[in-house]
Amino acid sequence: MAKDIVCGMYVDENKTPFKVSRRGVTYYFCSEVCLKTFLAPEIELRNLKIMTAFALTLGGLTAFLEYIYPIDQILPNNLVLFLLATPIQFIAGWRFYKGTWDAIKARQANMDSLIAIGTSAAWLYSTLYTFQEIGLLPHILPTSLTASGPQVYFTESGLIIGFILLGKTMEHIVKGRASEAVRKLLDLQPRMATVIKDGDEIQIPVEEVNVGDLLIVRPGERIPVDGVVVEGYSSIDESMITGESIPVEKKINDEVIGGTINKTGLLKIKAVKVGLDTMLSQIVKMVEEAILSKTPIQRLADKISAYFVPAVIAVATGSFIFWYIAIGLPFGIAFIMLISVLIIACPCALGIATPAAILIGASKGAQYGILIKSGEQLEKAQKINIVVFDKTGTITKGEPTLTEVIAFNGFTENLVLKYAASVEKGSEHPLGEAIIAGAIQRGVKIDLDIEDFESIPGRGVSAMIDKHKVLLGNKKLLIEHNINIHDSIEEKIKILEEDGKTVMLLALDNQVVGVLAVSDTIKEGAVEAVNSLKNMNINVAILTGDNKRTAYAIARKLGVNLVFAEVLPNDKAYIVKKLREEGKIVAMVGDGVNDAPALTQADVGIAIGSGTDIAKEAGGIILVRNDPRDVVVAIQLSRKTVRKIKENLFWAFIYNVALIPVAAGALYPLGVLLNPIYAAIAMASSSITVTVNSMLLNRFKIERTYAIQ
Repeated sequence: MAKDIVCGMYVDENKTPFKVSRRGVTYYFCSEVCLKTFLAPEIELRNLKIMTAFALTLGGLTAFLEYIYPIDQILPNNLVLFLLATPIQFIAGWRFYKGTWDAIKARQANMDSLIAIGTSAAWLYSTLYTFQEIGLLPHILPTSLTASGPQVYFTESGLIIGFILLGKTMEHIVKGRASEAVRKLLDLQPRMATVIKDGDEIQIPVEEVNVGDLLIVRPGERIPVDGVVVEGYSSIDESMITGESIPVEKKINDEVIGGTINKTGLLKIKAVKVGLDTMLSQIVKMVEEAILSKTPIQRLADKISAYFVPAVIAVATGSFIFWYIAIGLPFGIAFIMLISVLIIACPCALGIATPAAILIGASKGAQYGILIKSGEQLEKAQKINIVVFDKTGTITKGEPTLTEVIAFNGFTENLVLKYAASVEKGSEHPLGEAIIAGAIQRGVKIDLDIEDFESIPGRGVSAMIDKHKVLLGNKKLLIEHNINIHDSIEEKIKILEEDGKTVMLLALDNQVVGVLAVSDTIKEGAVEAVNSLKNMNINVAILTGDNKRTAYAIARKLGVNLVFAEVLPNDKAYIVKKLREEGKIVAMVGDGVNDAPALTQADVGIAIGSGTDIAKEAGGIILVRNDPRDVVVAIQLSRKTVRKIKENLFWAFIYNVALIPVAAGALYPLGVLLNPIYAAIAMASSSITVTVNSMLLNRFKIERTYAIQ
């Protein structure tokens, strides 16, 4: 069973002929009216406004002539009412008949059925009575049946249609504002792209750009598709995709995202992903899939909705039979109860309670660079009580960084770094690259000429500089060359290694002159993320294949007590499974191929956006920004969204539970009889209330003490 995204009704995918696919997502509808509303919302809103004005104008005139200023001079007053109410019933109300017919063809009931049956019953009875009264029909209805209560119900049938259309119009406007975030995302992609063909620049529609095409993007223009920079340098405003307010510098071989804004320089890019494969399209697709998906909390509403319409018809019929036949009330009173039950029970509010909240929640998440694949993931996230972080690339930067330089025997730190970086010029080892990057960052010139460079696997490197023998590597390298390591140096090495750092020693002519430490540094914001999770009563664990010394060193800096170290990739999923078996609701946060099984095994898999495609595919929530603090934001957003879903369902259920008995006459012994017109107003108001309550999620603000970097 699927949800009609327009009216919220329960739809059998195998029965309904009304469906459409957009960006790889299939939408199912209960009627052609809902399908047209989805395909052309602007046209549908215009038609709704026209029909609403038409129905309320004629309905108001009908009420005036029936209750305030009856006329009988030219035509019988009831016949005038018939002439006014009939166009409302079959022109303004045609959408409800069409929806009912569509439901019959699909062998299921929808909310249009209740409106069509209720208003048709009122109109048909009133028409028969009117034509019987003026002698154009035999006395089909005995006079005794109309002795009490209204003689005709033209006002009720007309204004019911008018008020329901007014509710639909207002709901349409509110939902349009609610889905504005998704439309804004779609509007980010430019319509045209400048492509280089045979050396010439030509403008083509962005849909015609192919993978491998070379594109020119000038300052101030939006990047048409996902690509990679092949020429030029610029800064790119990626705030609409990643939430980062500061423009990101881009150079050759850097990736760029379609829809982002080129701020300064001229760029030549090669198209890598086009059409539905671009990040922008994938974001929109994920948001739409999340809107359509079901949450566990929605299952109860789905079960009720499946049987709701037949049950309401049964209650309406039963209340009429009870009051008219069993109790003996006049026909007119019992008939009002039947119509009121049918009208007030339309399950619009019940149907849109969950989709409306998920729509806002998922769209709001996309604005902050948090992509939620399904409503189920959204609901599960608010229950998380332990977050398991992969270490490398998730809470650490995933690349070695030079952290310490210590000089001995008359050398300065810069001189130690100058020798070390010069030796490493001939190496491609990641540790060597870290030393070179550290030297450049500190402004140290790497200008020493080296000779006889040699890389010693598992040990380090050696070279000759100005006829001096230089060694750079671990303790094993120096021991093998019979170089003495003083106790004071050993003590510093021990402290650095206990802190989880990789230590290299620099020796010049058989004498240790420096110690360099390299480590995978913790990401900015990781400590804040851990502290925020603890403040939310969520436990934190680190799961890594790295050695215990390094893992525990990182854990100490983060304030994490639970550490799983030296874990093989295949065992990561097993550890997550064990935590779940202990009764914990587990979120796994990772970025690599080896994290994918654990992401899938967790209750909620959270993939870092900078990670591999397979990790992002396995994750239920994707953080576009490479920031562990966004894990906190995702959980905050899920909690607020689920709270809105519960509020919506509460009000929808309470509304139906409380008012259906009133409409059926439960308070009639106390003199309270619900007018069908008021029932229509209440029904329309309930849908608007649920939608507006969901829109309050637009006020969601990130509860954090750090700025977006």
